[in-house]
Order: sequence, then C-alpha cells, then structure tokens
Amino acid sequence: AAARLAAEQEVENLSGLSPNPEKDIFVVRENRTTCLMAEFAAKFLVPYDVWASNYVDLITEQADIPLSRGAEMKGRCGTNESELEISWLEQAYTLKLFFLKEGHNTSRGQEAFWRLGRIQFVYDTAERTYFKDAVSPGKHTASSHRLSALVTPAGKSYECQAQQTISLISSDHQKSVQLLLSEVRIQPFDITADFVFSEEHKCPVDQREQLEETLPLILGLILGLVIVITLCVYHIHHKLTANQVQIPRDRSQYKHMG
Repeated sequence: AAARLAAEQEVENLSGLSPNPEKDIFVVRENRTTCLMAEFAAKFLVPYDVWASNYVDLITEQADIPLSRGAEMKGRCGTNESELEISWLEQAYTLKLFFLKEGHNTSRGQEAFWRLGRIQFVYDTAERTYFKDAVSPGKHTASSHRLSALVTPAGKSYECQAQQTISLISSDHQKSVQLLLSEVRIQPFDITADFVFSEEHKCPVDQREQLEETLPLILGLILGLVIVITLCVYHIHHKLTANQVQIPRDRSQYKHMG
C-alpha cells in the first residue's frame, strides 16, 4: 500500500516558473490531481555561538539562510491534515510545514477554515555556507509553539505579499530563530483545478495596504461628485431666479409696466 501511494504521488518544484529568484513554487499531486500548492519566498535568521578573539568568551553571530531554488521536497495530502517538507544544500536544512483543516461555530452556523498549525526547521551549524566557525557544530531543530497562522476560509487560498515574521524556538539553548515569509500564496486543501489556486483570501496587512492605496482615489471621487452637485444646484438656482419677474416696490414704476 505504501509503495502504491508513493507511486501515485508526485511532487514538483516549479521555482523556475517564477521571475523572482528568491521565490519557490511547490506542488504536491496525488492520483493525478493537485492537492497542495505553495509559493513563497523564505529566509531564516539563525543565531549561533562563536568564540571571541580571546577564545574564552562566546559571542553570538547571526546566519541569514535563504530557501534555495531547486530544493528537494515531499508532501502529504489528507482530508484534514496536510504536510510539506522542503530540504536543500544536501539536507543541511529542512523546513516542514503542517496544515490543519478545522471547523468552528459562528453566528452563521458551522464554518470550516484551514491554518498553518506547526513549523519545524532543522539546520546544521556544521554547514559552512552560512555558518562560520560555530562552537560545537551540529544539527538543531527550531519549532513553533502553539502556532495558528495563515488562517483561511476552507476552499480558498491564502495570499500575502507583505513580509511576515514567525518565531521558532531552537533546541540550541532555546535560541529564537526568525522565519521571514513574503510573497506567499498557499493552498493545502480543496484545490478544484489542476495547478490552479482557488480564490484568494488576503492577509490583513495586504487588505490594509490596498485600502490605503484606494482611499485617496475614493475620497477624490467623492470630492469631485460634491463639486459637480454644488455647481449643478447653483446653476439651477441661478437660472430660476433670473427668470423670475421682479414686482417693483415703488408705485412710480408701475407706469413703465405694459
């Protein structure tokens, strides 16, 4: 059964389709149907210890680790749980994303949504591309704690162009690892068309930025409308008063009226 499942599952890294060299596109397909799609740019800020110049004290450096194009990936799709695992630089770094689909009661009744429920990042401080002379080099795991991110109504994809920061706690002396996500488009459930995201659900930051961009235009249109209405009222009022016959108040002027 496991062999048959593996044969039926396809995973694809389509990052070459993105014009942004920092953005990756991943697709998981099962039974010849797309069941998970993820597109985003990611970078990790990882603190690590190095020896000071006196070789007695420890100081903290920071590694900036981008998610590399051409990364290896695998995934799993389920009715209520889906996973995406991405590895790069010969598995020195591995990112795992765990998605959950749930329901909750609202005033409108039962509503379903999905969310990013857990993140796990495994990194090796012995890898020399991003870590320089780390003390006691080796593998560490940074994990999220009680995460509920990217909350999206069921049947929709999550979209957020703005950068988001998620904190992870590392097994390396409880250091805080920062995951920076940007240009995100993810859908782990209910994809109806092959290789096509469903209708997007924008993050609050994008919604606010969109409002800030359109608000001046809306205010300008309202102001223009007010000016036009004012001019129309003035013109009508002026026309009515101009056509109105003025009755002279001085009796001596009556003789000029014929």
